Amino acid sequence: MVTNIIFDTNFLLHSLKYRIDFASELRRICDFNYILCILDKSIVEIKKQKSSEAKLALSFIDGFKIINTKEPGKNVDDILVDSASKDIIVATQDKELKRRLRKKHAPIIVIRQKKYYKFA
Repeated sequence: MVTNIIFDTNFLLHSLKYRIDFASELRRICDFNYILCILDKSIVEIKKQKSSEAKLALSFIDGFKIINTKEPGKNVDDILVDSASKDIIVATQDKELKRRLRKKHAPIIVIRQKKYYKFA
């Protein structure tokens, strides 16, 4: 079985800002098969940003599986909470989103000490 790891916008941008090698960090903490994913709405959020991390993020997500969302009225956080399950891991730094995901007992990956990833 393959697990989807969905990157939230802020997690991807923070990973690039802190120069974390997300490929090696994910290999370190994940002893299972996974696919890196991002929501199409997250890509829109990244494109609105003007930072150097945002420009770099667009090149990094070329290898990601893009999940097309069909809920026009929902924001990214609501979609992530609705899609979270044991087979889907959400990577985020957003406090409110983490709180909502914990209520669903969904697996979460976070950045610790601006250096490494950890399951929360």
